[in-house]
Amino acid sequence: MRKNSPTVPGLEVEDERDLEAERRRLCGLIDRFAAAGPAGCTTHPHSFFGRLTPQEWSAWMYKHLDHHLRQFGA
Repeated sequence: MRKNSPTVPGLEVEDERDLEAERRRLCGLIDRFAAAGPAGCTTHPHSFFGRLTPQEWSAWMYKHLDHHLRQFGA
C-alpha cells in the first residue's frame, strides 16, 4: 500500500472519543485476537487483499497495528 492511502469508507472515526476508554478497548481486542488463535481469524476476505490465511491475517494485524501505534507515537 502506498503512503497516505485513503481510509476505507465507513471506517473513519468522525466523533470525539475518550482516549483511555479506546485504549482499554484496543487492549481487550488484541487479547481476544491472540487468545482465539488461528481458529479465531475471520474467513471473510479483506477489503483490499482478498482471502487471507490465519497466518496472513495475524501478520497483517501486527503490521497494521504497529503502523498506527507508530503513527501516533504510542
